[in-house]
Amino acid sequence: MTGRNQLLVSSFSLIAFSLMVAFVRPVYPQDSDADLYGAACAACHGFDGSGNLPAQLGFDVEVPDFTDCDFAAREPDADWYAVIHDGGPVRGFDRMMPAFGQALTGEQIQQILDHVRTLCTDEAWPPGEFNLPRSLFVEKAYPEDEAVITTTIQGEGQDSLTHEFLWEYRFGARSQIEVSLPLHIAELKGTEGREKGFGDLELGLKHNLKYDKQRGTILSVGGELILPSGDDSRGFGKGTAVFEPYVAWGKILPRDSFFQLQGLLEFPTESGFDNELGLKGVFGRTWTTGGPFGRAWTPMLGVLGSKDLGSGGDTHWDLVPQLQVTLNTRQHVTGSFGFRVPASVLTKKLSPSSKSSALVCSQRVPLASGTSKGSALRSIISATNRLKVLLEFMFFLHFQ
Repeated sequence: MTGRNQLLVSSFSLIAFSLMVAFVRPVYPQDSDADLYGAACAACHGFDGSGNLPAQLGFDVEVPDFTDCDFAAREPDADWYAVIHDGGPVRGFDRMMPAFGQALTGEQIQQILDHVRTLCTDEAWPPGEFNLPRSLFVEKAYPEDEAVITTTIQGEGQDSLTHEFLWEYRFGARSQIEVSLPLHIAELKGTEGREKGFGDLELGLKHNLKYDKQRGTILSVGGELILPSGDDSRGFGKGTAVFEPYVAWGKILPRDSFFQLQGLLEFPTESGFDNELGLKGVFGRTWTTGGPFGRAWTPMLGVLGSKDLGSGGDTHWDLVPQLQVTLNTRQHVTGSFGFRVPASVLTKKLSPSSKSSALVCSQRVPLASGTSKGSALRSIISATNRLKVLLEFMFFLHFQ
């Protein structure tokens, strides 16, 4: 069969399938959640939600199993609602999933979604609503499958550029393991003396203790083991193994807002290193552009606090303005940008030179003719050094 004939067959199959679904039986305002699901969805997904086989459906598309909690519990209601309302392509799924936005009211779509949520009967799985946007520095409480690449430009002390590679793997309903390895590029002031090297390897484990759908809260505990694999003489490692237990908490707020909090302790295994107490929090809100199911933008403001317990020094506070944006239709690929500013910088009276530095940092550095990528990068680092800030770029992909 030629490609054109295949396209025609597929198109006719889609039309016939849509008609079959639309006229299984009339939909009535008094229908229960289960009745609405049976009328609009059971023809493909089965009355029990396990999904009919392709041989029964007449097209070669695998239908998801709503009773599989590993699949059904991961995504938030907003993404499910978008697919039911506008069809599969709105979130990058097959076009054989038709749109019901013209046939059903918003309340009826929500009723169907409420019924679908009952088909996963294992309540150990936290709902996807608790998979809050990822912050640059605050560990989220939701266990996830993600690959994350973070680029950090360090402008205080030794100028450096760091790429960190993080892999997270969820196992079971509530647990996650992770592996992280940074690659440092130090002394970027000039081409001479530039050094590269891997930093300390980090191994982590996280487990969700509880969640409360009524209150919109989720609580997890975890720990990271930092192994001294980096060369501390070049500033690429801590010079000692560190154990870092933490508690992570998240709260869903009205109007697509949220708050995340993390408390942690650092315990070096060797003498001569102080234990450290850390507290991190972030508040954010999500907006969409291009319609209610379009690209998601999430500005966030983080606060980071740390204190050396051994030396009894002052508590250090940093502010982290940041922005996250979804980059693909399914919204599983996301980019983030932010910068870390010590609170002491904000409390000091700005001199004329520091005001100029702020303007340089806030502007986009153009790669115009005669300007190399390296010199542009050094311009950014020079600005961050004068401002004593830390620039962060993060790209991450979570798997489904």
